[in-house]
Amino acid sequence: MIYDAIIIGAGMSGLAAGIRLAYFDKKVCILEKHSRVGGLNSFYTFNGYKLDVGLHAVTNYVPKGIKSAPLPKLLRQLRLRIEDFDLYQQKMSAVRFPDKCLRFTNDFNFFVQEIAENFPSQTDNFQQLLKKIFAYDELSLTAKPVSARKVVSSYLSDPLLIEMIFCPLMYYGSARENDVEFAQFVIMFKSILCEGFARPQVGVRKIIEALVGKYRECGGELRINSGVKTIRIIDNKVKSVLLENGEELIGEKIISSAGYLETMQLLSGLDPSKVKTREGQLSFMEFILILDTEPTKKGYDTTITFYNNSNEFVYQKPVGLADISSGVICCPNNFLFDKPLPEGIIRITNMANFELWDGLDEEDYRIQKTECLEATLKEVAKIIPDFRSSIKAVDIFTPKTIHKYTGHLNGAPYGAPDKIKDGRTHLDNLFICGTDQGFLGIVGAMLSGISMANLHVLMG
Repeated sequence: MIYDAIIIGAGMSGLAAGIRLAYFDKKVCILEKHSRVGGLNSFYTFNGYKLDVGLHAVTNYVPKGIKSAPLPKLLRQLRLRIEDFDLYQQKMSAVRFPDKCLRFTNDFNFFVQEIAENFPSQTDNFQQLLKKIFAYDELSLTAKPVSARKVVSSYLSDPLLIEMIFCPLMYYGSARENDVEFAQFVIMFKSILCEGFARPQVGVRKIIEALVGKYRECGGELRINSGVKTIRIIDNKVKSVLLENGEELIGEKIISSAGYLETMQLLSGLDPSKVKTREGQLSFMEFILILDTEPTKKGYDTTITFYNNSNEFVYQKPVGLADISSGVICCPNNFLFDKPLPEGIIRITNMANFELWDGLDEEDYRIQKTECLEATLKEVAKIIPDFRSSIKAVDIFTPKTIHKYTGHLNGAPYGAPDKIKDGRTHLDNLFICGTDQGFLGIVGAMLSGISMANLHVLMG
């Protein structure tokens, strides 16, 4: 069977690309190596609890009726309604450092006022930075990479304010140590601070079900448990895709959401000189705490807290198993839902070292997870109410978990530090979408799939 397009990976970008192509009557097959779709943003059941993996919040939220923002644009491209995602806004989030706390909601003016009150000497400088951000074409596929730290430091002179702005943006999307490319900075600044957070009542499964349902409604073929073993090459083009079960599929165009380097490793007879980028090094571990009480009953009503225990923010591969000096504390209960969630949940994310976790034997791995949990809970108790006596179940993800279920090298969810904005590889009919193309977050991932499908298949 010959397909117009084969898509590797049924994450957000792969599903969005598939919907876009199937809607225009292209014969499309999405290949997913696992039994569940969603990629970096999926869901599972643990001890009877229905939990998300990956998703803290959907960024880029705007209310119904606004048409020019990324979320409504992608919904139009996918022929979906905002109701299909069942999104509820955050209450309030915060960036918390020892000397300052900056709060933000989905009303950007509130954050601007927070800057003015906490950093009055930077107010005019911040307004000049905003002009730069809003005038910048962050979606350009041809712009040369520029350091965001260099740009931002040319406007803001207070080091603490700079660190506090970078902290949430890096944690939610930077594949570079201690910096981020300016176009990606702009994308994340707009999606988190200008627009904001929301979440489906039942979690990410609501979004996945909407995407899979639309894809199948449009006639697309989805194969789970269908890992790709080899991409066969002849005359600078993909000839076929060989699956792990031995089946061979032919596609006129191939779009991979598996990651650039991960895709290159699948190529038969790859010339190393053709590889364009470096491996990502930034990975994370996450603790999911199931509580016997609503977090608000213990005095915690913040949706997401980005914390750092010094005034200098370090965003890099830790020298030890994990770095608990900074992190993200997400409370799914603290969105403006119509009804409470069935249990209290706190999710804590810290940077972690894949190589060290990967080198542990089974017994040490178990012991170190427990020790990291205890250290993290002790640190977090300095920042938010102490929930340790209310924990009734815990699940822990490490970089090994990320690598196992996503295939990302070094367990790096944000992929390679150098993005391929036009999605092109050295092969005429093989393209990249998703993390390594450069659009970030759930909305960004879907827009990446749509953009690459439009550019390389519908217009190509």
